[in-house]
Amino acid sequence: MLMPPYLDSFHPPRRTLMGPGPADVYPEVLAAQAKPTIGHLDPLFIVMMDELKSLIQYAFQTKNEMTLAVSAPGSAGMETCFVNLLEAGEKVIVCRNGVFGERMRQNVERIGGVAVMIDFEWGKAVDVDEVAKVLAMHPDAKFLAFVHAETSTGALSDAKSLCALAKQHNCLSIVDAVTSLGGVELKVDEWGIDAIYSGSQKCLSCVPGLSPVSFSPAAVAKMQARSTPVQSWFLDQTLVMGYWAGENGGKRSYHHTAPVNALYALHESLRLLSLEGLENAWQRHADMHQVLRHGLQRLGLKFVVCEADRLPQLNTVYIPQGIDDAKVRKQLLENYNLEIGAGIGALAGKVWRIGLMGHTARRENVALCIKALGEVLVI
Repeated sequence: MLMPPYLDSFHPPRRTLMGPGPADVYPEVLAAQAKPTIGHLDPLFIVMMDELKSLIQYAFQTKNEMTLAVSAPGSAGMETCFVNLLEAGEKVIVCRNGVFGERMRQNVERIGGVAVMIDFEWGKAVDVDEVAKVLAMHPDAKFLAFVHAETSTGALSDAKSLCALAKQHNCLSIVDAVTSLGGVELKVDEWGIDAIYSGSQKCLSCVPGLSPVSFSPAAVAKMQARSTPVQSWFLDQTLVMGYWAGENGGKRSYHHTAPVNALYALHESLRLLSLEGLENAWQRHADMHQVLRHGLQRLGLKFVVCEADRLPQLNTVYIPQGIDDAKVRKQLLENYNLEIGAGIGALAGKVWRIGLMGHTARRENVALCIKALGEVLVI
């Protein structure tokens, strides 16, 4: 009889995760995920889903009824927004200042939409004035899409001003908040964001695999006015909302088997965020960034992003000349159980991405990172 080659349980080491994600997971979140699994249509689980929806609304600062967690990671959240809103032939103004703006373009074109690209230098925020010019040149555009916090570079763009521009030009806004949710100021209703998606594994310090999303009433109306079916059955929000709809344990329609234990974990991580308070969480990330900044600068490392546009929870620094990128990261992992991220896209091999997200954004982790980098760079 053939036997599988691995019969022992997997025992991962305890790492300090200071890369671009996942971040360190709260112990309480790991404990929540280990609770007994119940059915995804169990009345008690449905009560928990109602609570989870309210917690996601709090994190996004929205009253949008169509707010939920997609049963897949942030990339699926991105596709959820585009595939539900966009129809073939419709025009989208896409801001591209890194890897994830490029992924937006690919989503648009796979659906059959027309992507009008506005390119910005990697490491720079999206230029609001430049976007205004392009919107004026394309009065038939239906959407403006941009990345709030570009994970490939650590640049933070002005979502509030960009969404105001979209409204002025009768466009719906589609916003990538995968790295920003819970880490920097983000106010969906106040800023007029129409469609937004994030990920569970970054500043929420939850396990990977879930994507909080929210759609404004205007976005919902656009979905309902579609002349063609949503291309993805699984991500079709008109079907999914039949599972997430209802209040106080009301009857839900079956759509898919929800990741029950992962949703326990997200509920706990958002509960912890609400206990800390959003503004306190934003300030903690800002404070820890300053501590990290001083330490990195003492080591002679230079930031890619200027201070005004810098994302506190994702710090991108140039690799010093003559330093072996992969060798340093390997030494950090093997000798200090510390993970930092490599560059991707145009910055591959040129930068390190150092994350300070969620539970990772603590003074002891900053101290470990600075000490370990200092020792490895001297070797």
